[in-house]
Amino acid sequence: MTTLEVLSVLFAIAAIFGLVSARWLKLPITIGSMLLTVLVSAGLTIAADAIPIIHLWAASLARQINFESLILHGMLPLLLFAGAFLLDLQHLGREKFTVGLLSVVGTALCFILVAALTSLLNDGRLPWIECLLFGALISPTDPIAVLEMLRRVGVPKRIQAQLAGESLFNDGVGAVLFLTMLEVARGNAPTALQVGGLLLVKSGGGILVGILAARITSLLMQRVDAYQVDILFTIALALGGYVLADLLHLSAPLEAVVAGIALRHFNQQHPNNHIAHASVDGFWEVIDEVQNSVLFVLLGLEALAITLNAASVHAGFSAILSVNLVRLVVVVTLLTLVRLVQRGHQSSAFILTWGGLRGGLSIALALSVPDALGHSWIVGATYLVVVFSIVIQGGSMDWLLRRRSRNRAEA
Repeated sequence: MTTLEVLSVLFAIAAIFGLVSARWLKLPITIGSMLLTVLVSAGLTIAADAIPIIHLWAASLARQINFESLILHGMLPLLLFAGAFLLDLQHLGREKFTVGLLSVVGTALCFILVAALTSLLNDGRLPWIECLLFGALISPTDPIAVLEMLRRVGVPKRIQAQLAGESLFNDGVGAVLFLTMLEVARGNAPTALQVGGLLLVKSGGGILVGILAARITSLLMQRVDAYQVDILFTIALALGGYVLADLLHLSAPLEAVVAGIALRHFNQQHPNNHIAHASVDGFWEVIDEVQNSVLFVLLGLEALAITLNAASVHAGFSAILSVNLVRLVVVVTLLTLVRLVQRGHQSSAFILTWGGLRGGLSIALALSVPDALGHSWIVGATYLVVVFSIVIQGGSMDWLLRRRSRNRAEA
């Protein structure tokens, strides 16, 4: 199939499953689309003998898609930039200490604890370095699917800012940890000081590039009174800044996040007649929603391209347990620390734990693991964690939050 044919099929599936999700399943479009795609993929796999032609066509479609390249070097820059650009900066500013603690300290703790618990639950059969790789790639959270629900149910803005801010920043931290573990696995074992320096250079450099690029873009947007040009400048920033950071071997995901936040900050300092704020916001909201729908269909189709064996299934179910248990412990610990520092601070350990979903970044990083470093079980386990996270956790969030609100009202 040509690229155009693949894209046309993906958008058609996303549109049809989006219709079913919104009209009959009453689920967020992203979650419903992935659920339906996973179910259809599983059904085609089970019925492969009965309808081999359809199964072979679907499997061929899935195998033609380079998921790692498409997500890391295609969709991720726009997704991260859109999520950051559309953040409520006022609430994010109030929650900067909590967001920083969760995204940096929380990600590092999850990385170590998930690796240790994964090794323990598999009776030490998995090499320690492979467990560390898995811990690094599965630690970043992805709130894309649950944020729509949080807004619809009426979760306070401060908690939305905590969850969204943490997940946007921890993508960069998790990616740097993963790349560092790959270097260790290849025999280039850095010292603790070198690891710290690598994190500082990659993260600090990504932040600096994001701020400078956003500043230049904002100045250029002030020079023209045309919303089409404003939108083109933001697209150039989202893609160009990510590519530049990648070429400089800096944290490209962190650059995209910082660029989105910085551009929003710089643009808000200028009157509406200089920059078409409403048109630009509307464009990025549409891009965010459309890309997310297609991304979750892609994640569902990945079921046709992944081969699950006994080892990966066992590792996957143990990972589901370890990831959620560690997430709960880390969130409760860090929120306790926040409340000791900031008296009266309000948050929700339940929402931050159950709403800390895993998504496309984890699968893209898992697909980049070499065969010699546990590629098979890591990809299988990661996929099972992501499916459970989005379908079960994300799918149940609406009902759980509404029931929680109802119980509080009755009390």
